[in-house]
Amino acid sequence: MLLMGSNTTESHPIIANRMKKAVKSGLKIIVIDPRKIDMVKVAHRHLQINVGSDIALINAFIHVILKEGLYDPAFINQFTIDFDRLEKHVELYTPEYAATITGVSAEDIAATAREYATSSGSMIAYTLGITEHHCGVNNVFDIANLALLTGNIGKEGTGIMPLRGQNNVQGAGDMGCLPNQLAGAMSLANEEFRARYEKEWKVELNPQAGDTQTRTFDRLEMGELKALYIIGENPLLADVNMNHTTKLFEMLDLLIVQDIFMTETAKMADVVLPARSWGEVDGTYTNTDRRIQLVRKAVDAHPNTKEDWVILCELSTLMGYPMHYNNSEEIWDEVRKLAWEMYGGISYERLEKEYSIHYPCPDENHPGTFIMHERFHNDQPVVKKSPFVPVDYTEPLELPDAEYPFTLTTGRRYESYNTHTQTRHYAAGVKVKQTEETVDIHPDDAAALGITNGEVVQVRSRRGELEVKAKVTEQVVPGLVFMSFHWSETPTNVLTLNEYDPISGTAEYKACAVAISKVH
Repeated sequence: MLLMGSNTTESHPIIANRMKKAVKSGLKIIVIDPRKIDMVKVAHRHLQINVGSDIALINAFIHVILKEGLYDPAFINQFTIDFDRLEKHVELYTPEYAATITGVSAEDIAATAREYATSSGSMIAYTLGITEHHCGVNNVFDIANLALLTGNIGKEGTGIMPLRGQNNVQGAGDMGCLPNQLAGAMSLANEEFRARYEKEWKVELNPQAGDTQTRTFDRLEMGELKALYIIGENPLLADVNMNHTTKLFEMLDLLIVQDIFMTETAKMADVVLPARSWGEVDGTYTNTDRRIQLVRKAVDAHPNTKEDWVILCELSTLMGYPMHYNNSEEIWDEVRKLAWEMYGGISYERLEKEYSIHYPCPDENHPGTFIMHERFHNDQPVVKKSPFVPVDYTEPLELPDAEYPFTLTTGRRYESYNTHTQTRHYAAGVKVKQTEETVDIHPDDAAALGITNGEVVQVRSRRGELEVKAKVTEQVVPGLVFMSFHWSETPTNVLTLNEYDPISGTAEYKACAVAISKVH
């Protein structure tokens, strides 16, 4: 397994436990990460790459595999197109050339390429360390190139596993929270799918994809949008360049926040709609491998709160489009009816009996789809071919210089979930290892600056500054510092860069230039 850009033990501890268990059964994990994360302890090898150099590394893997004939010609001929384009594109990326970009030795690059290509089954797991770059989409394309080249996709024990950043991200996207999809992961551009919804809902739907959050904020800045409705999100703390986000929210005529706590964003809102938590509602969750599970209400909610869907239905009705459901199961059954190819066979009754089902599951007799991209269906080869998409390495948009000599990369810490909104309200007696933010800095850098462990320092970027305690650790390399974004008292995102991937709109959280100094 290539484990790329994933601090798995801290961000996905349950999956990390399963990976560690698999190591005891013979799995070789190769960790590809700028930091010496906990997973390195069980790793076969650690490729400690420079931040943002993933494409150079993957292209070098591809180069080695092509030069040494370690790819799968039969798979490529049957299931892919544009192989020639890829072959020409990676000619430049020798292990020696990639070593100058990535900081990884040419020998380790070649050894990793050989092991990935020649094992009986290889997979790649990645998360935000891959996607939260200005070239995040290209990073993912290149991971797909590597899997396709070696035939490590479409059979058990192989494939690509994007670990979702939160527990129902997959489900939220599948239910229509992506700007280009209808509920049921149906493309908004598909006329047949759209017609189903229009008939059911008795409305005409706009076929144009909506805006990403990035584009929405751009339109706020241009004065085109005057109202914003935020549900279950805390962008003030979570988004890059916090000072800029604050100014955008101040420009609004109306800010509505629907949440279970008074988050930093909610405190700025004109209207706060109190919702209910996961333990107070019925519904379904879809996890990182498309597994749908049913959750049932565990505790009674405060009487002055409502379920998210109830709030939305009441608002819609007030605005002239009546929406009435009796419970979450009715909503789910409507999704099953309209997106039957995905969910037709997944009823609440069946979920109660079977615990979980992987979509697609089109009818009640279907067992669910454990492997998504199967090579054969009913013993017949799948005819759809996947294109190779060659991509080039591009360096981070803000590099360190004399004034800002360190690269800051950001991520998560074990005990604090996302913006810490839900996890900072600890019950009495719960022991918490880390109760405040730190800036993690290498001992050599700390010594050069005269900084001791636990000392308060100032961290500065071109966008803002803050004070935080230093944690002197060899988890980072010299020149690299790390912070999380969990603590509102230390809002790391006042520092981060206001730049985005042009395709996905994902922000470049993983690389910006900062300066660090003692506080006198």
